[in-house]
Amino acid sequence: MKRVLIPVTNHATLGDTDQANGTYAPELTHALNELLAAGYEYDIASIQGGKAPLYGTDIEGDAVNASILVNDDFLNRINNTIPVSQVNGEDYDAIFYPGGFGLLSDLSSNEEFARIAAKHYENGGVIAAVCHGPGALLPITLSNGEKLLASKSVTGFTREEEIDFNTINDIPFLLEESLARSAARYNKVQPWQEFVIVDERVITGQNPASAHGVGKALVDLLS
Repeated sequence: MKRVLIPVTNHATLGDTDQANGTYAPELTHALNELLAAGYEYDIASIQGGKAPLYGTDIEGDAVNASILVNDDFLNRINNTIPVSQVNGEDYDAIFYPGGFGLLSDLSSNEEFARIAAKHYENGGVIAAVCHGPGALLPITLSNGEKLLASKSVTGFTREEEIDFNTINDIPFLLEESLARSAARYNKVQPWQEFVIVDERVITGQNPASAHGVGKALVDLLS
């Protein structure tokens, strides 16, 4: 039975503003839908543990999002996330970081999850992320001292999408710029189009439309 660790943010606002934020629900639910369809197990963790903030929970016409958000098992996991101090990366076949602006304020610089992810990757595990999720890959440093992204081709939420979404002035940092600086190659397509990159055992998706594609790529790689 394949098992996936899903780290999520504890940061409940957009940067330093008072705008409600956290993990963007559709990026979690659409990828998770693919994992569940494949029969995979999953755990949701966060730096502090406990209830994790979600937004995008009331999107009309999104049946996948709506169905998972009323699932009792999912609700129990998102409301009682495992603190990073209790996570054993060896228990998992993959780590998946859903997006949302919240993680730019915590997971993008968290050394505890970064150490777990580095060891997981070096032991043959798969790492996946979508939208702002690739921000959590920035601090991952391998045992040879090299950043995980230094040899990887990736994508993530773009400057144009930040402008479209009217968040460009409130985000803690511009993800596209950080990925372009840190990764071997940063790639993007037109705003809001589905785009997924698989580079060996690292999977990244550009935006919310790419979440199910990231989930599918993760299942394909693990199977």
